[in-house]
Amino acid sequence: MKTICNRFFLVPALACAAILFPLLTGGATGPAKEDPAKPPALPTGPTVNLSYMDRTVRPGDDFYEYANGEWIKHAEIPADHGGTSPALPLEDETDKRVADLITDAAKSGAPAGDKSRKIADLYNSFMDEKSIEAKGLKPLQPHLDAIAAIHNKKELAYALGQTLRADVDALNNTNFHTPNLFGLWVAPGFNEVEHYTAYLMQGGLRLPDREYYLSDSAAMKDIRSKYQAHVALMLKLAGFNDTEARATRIVELEHAIAEKHISLAENDDIHKANNTWNAGDFAVKAPGLDWPEYFRGAGLTTQKSFIVWQPTAFVGESALVASTPLDTWKDWLAYHLIEAYAIALPKAFSDERFAFYGKVLSGTPEERARWKRGVDLVNTLLGDDVGQLYAKRYFPPESKAEVEAMVANIKVAFRKRIDALTWMNPTTKAEAKAKLDTLYVGVGYGESWHDYSNFEVKADDLFGNVWRGRLSEYHRQVARLGAPIDRKEWSMTPQTINAVNLPLQNALNFPAGILQPPFFDPKAPAAANYGSIGAVIGHEISHTFDNEGSAFDSKGRVSNWWTPEDLAHFEGATGKLAAQYDTYRPFPDLALNGKQTLGENIADLGGLAAAYDAYKFSLAGQPAPARDGLSGDQQFFLAFAQSWAEKDRDAALRRQVLTDGHSPGPYRALEVRNLDAWYAAFDVQPGEKEYLAPEERVRIW
Repeated sequence: MKTICNRFFLVPALACAAILFPLLTGGATGPAKEDPAKPPALPTGPTVNLSYMDRTVRPGDDFYEYANGEWIKHAEIPADHGGTSPALPLEDETDKRVADLITDAAKSGAPAGDKSRKIADLYNSFMDEKSIEAKGLKPLQPHLDAIAAIHNKKELAYALGQTLRADVDALNNTNFHTPNLFGLWVAPGFNEVEHYTAYLMQGGLRLPDREYYLSDSAAMKDIRSKYQAHVALMLKLAGFNDTEARATRIVELEHAIAEKHISLAENDDIHKANNTWNAGDFAVKAPGLDWPEYFRGAGLTTQKSFIVWQPTAFVGESALVASTPLDTWKDWLAYHLIEAYAIALPKAFSDERFAFYGKVLSGTPEERARWKRGVDLVNTLLGDDVGQLYAKRYFPPESKAEVEAMVANIKVAFRKRIDALTWMNPTTKAEAKAKLDTLYVGVGYGESWHDYSNFEVKADDLFGNVWRGRLSEYHRQVARLGAPIDRKEWSMTPQTINAVNLPLQNALNFPAGILQPPFFDPKAPAAANYGSIGAVIGHEISHTFDNEGSAFDSKGRVSNWWTPEDLAHFEGATGKLAAQYDTYRPFPDLALNGKQTLGENIADLGGLAAAYDAYKFSLAGQPAPARDGLSGDQQFFLAFAQSWAEKDRDAALRRQVLTDGHSPGPYRALEVRNLDAWYAAFDVQPGEKEYLAPEERVRIW
């Protein structure tokens, strides 16, 4: 299960590391055609997976169970995962492919500094457990000593500034907070879209979200108790004394920080996030922290302005710097440093980290194999270098061409749906279609690649590699401030099994990793591909017009391009969808938050509707072929529901409901309730559990 990043399509049950790759640059298809792309010859491959279905369930009573019931009964969650899905073998296969590429890089005999040598050396530094154990705390100690040497709040501010990293991304990954005090995101400006600007976001928490600190539920109280014990043990492993008292103070400070954070649902409001502060404003608007020293430590003394996403959090956290004793902040810095680099420390640290974050927070019994974690590290720090090799070996031109044809069809379908809206004013429609026409779509891989030349990799220095890798990415991002933007830039690597909408660039990325079975199969019939990857494509296009995307015009600027009447209708319809999702309850004591998941639910609904229309276009007037006793429409909707098959551990599912902008898979599949064609396909009648009267069905795009 993923933990942070939410504008992604989100493949169910995939490892979190697969969605933490660094930013990269990338490619696209051209603008949408005015007519559907010529369909390829009808393939002869398999349709939906019949073995997943439970035909004893009526589709209108529980469509998700009807589509996936047999799979759910027999699926087993691997010991090293918080959940599973039919896509899990794809994750495993992708890991093996990247491992093979790393092995080939090691065999190449490349000289020091070469891309292949860097890939191999980084991986080997992680796998060399003997060397890591032998070094012990030596790599960490100078940094702990620097924290211990802080004598006053001015030096504290400088040290806090040194922790700033490019580890947040509000709109592409919906990662709104960082474990550091604050986080930096470099992206096109809200109001000046032609150049990169600096966004700052709230931080300071090591638990997944503010609710883990603030909720009074018994489950959360138990987690907090175990978290405090974990903090104490990590400090003890690092040689600290009086660790229980220190842990108490650290958790109390994080609780105070959590009280200043705004919620995930509130973070979606772009207009509340659009706050430009000049460098001199911080001391006046958020007193308490020595801001000149903070920016000096962060290397941002020449940056004249920032967009502050959560002003109230900055006011509150800055005040806490002034009011909280210096020694507590020093303990907080030390603990956060230890936690951040546990991956590069002796086994006792990584074992304890997994014992809490894996077992307690996600209910996962076993940690992933070390070689898989090594693959994750290489993907994270050298993702584009690996991606070039991956795309060349594993993504054929034929797959790229077929997916591009599907994209063209779905864009046409969306345009036609906009034209058909009876409630939308012509001027609003014109800008909506302009957004669609200028939408830049990258399929498979980008047109350019990141340059990692500022990242020195040493085969026997894991701690240093991780430190330098994170710092090199931060320096790369800072160097872009004020530079012209690249609208074709990617935010994912080719090997990523996911997809993303980039609203400030008005662009989409569909990496090669997701363009494989079970999401896309060149041998499968159109119904299956449009119901699965087609709905993914439609989902990302729909993000252009969700509750966040609708705040941006065709050039990526924050702009109200709606008439008051159109906006009122849109907000009424989206409010109805939020209310629908508020009724879904994964646990007796925990319901979905319709506002928190609204953007993703809008994208699911609009994407499914557009993919269905595009599927019909793709047939070019031919009748939809029936297969295995299923009509074309039945295949389409079953493929959609089966793409959301998942089985989760309770702890992992609770974590998703509390911290994720996506609804869990079973509830994403329920978007079919809002499409008239689903009712016709399965003869769903009044009185069945999932039946909605026509006037209750949500229709947005």
